[in-house]
Amino acid sequence: MRTPPIAVASAVAVSSTALLVVAIGQGWLGPDVGRGANFCEAARDGLVRQPANTLSNLGFVVAGLLVARRAGSRSPDSVLPMRVATFYACVVVLLGPGSAAMHATQSAWGGHLDMLSMYLVAGFAASWAWVRWTRRGTAAFATAYVACVAACEAAGLWSGPVPVVHYAGNLAFGLLLVAAVVLEFLVWRRAESVLVLRHGVVALAAMLLAFTVWLLSNAGWCDPHSLLQGHAVWHLLCAVAAYWLFRMYASERLRPAA
Repeated sequence: MRTPPIAVASAVAVSSTALLVVAIGQGWLGPDVGRGANFCEAARDGLVRQPANTLSNLGFVVAGLLVARRAGSRSPDSVLPMRVATFYACVVVLLGPGSAAMHATQSAWGGHLDMLSMYLVAGFAASWAWVRWTRRGTAAFATAYVACVAACEAAGLWSGPVPVVHYAGNLAFGLLLVAAVVLEFLVWRRAESVLVLRHGVVALAAMLLAFTVWLLSNAGWCDPHSLLQGHAVWHLLCAVAAYWLFRMYASERLRPAA
């Protein structure tokens, strides 16, 4: 009997969050080097350096669990296989502890985990759109997914400044999402399958609003000592986008043959 998606995602949520708590308490992620200090919130004394930006990452854990719950009850004729849906739920869950690792510690290793978690979800979006556009299967998806994440990691090695998004890793993340949007539009236009496009529109709108908030808070529209942080809002809106993106994936069904 196959393990339900909610059980898998819950195990990932509990284990990854517990591991993060222990890592923070034991100092496994290394010293505070100011990683993520550019996201406005002033560092506090204590174990959690940026409380608002850290705790807002719970939104990803909740979104991932909601994805997993829906994955277990999706239609049997959905284009999205159960194992891929479960994997996506776990990826969304891991965005939470991954991003929190940086904001809680401002350490170099925390920063690496933050970027990796972003690459994991953007790589999924681009790869899943690509395999559907090219009519390939889950083996091709796995290969494309690894390639996307590896390409982002390689881009992140570039240390030079990048306009607007500041960092080459952020640019790679954004380009994967743009590629996913374009491919999803092409899949929809080809009309070989039926999907609820409005779910994708909600996801895109949430992501665009999140990016607007990210830009404004980085431009100084923020109070470093407030618990109301623009970057925390970015986290929550991205969690909303991840959930509604799944709703679109799960709604897709092949059209009956003429």
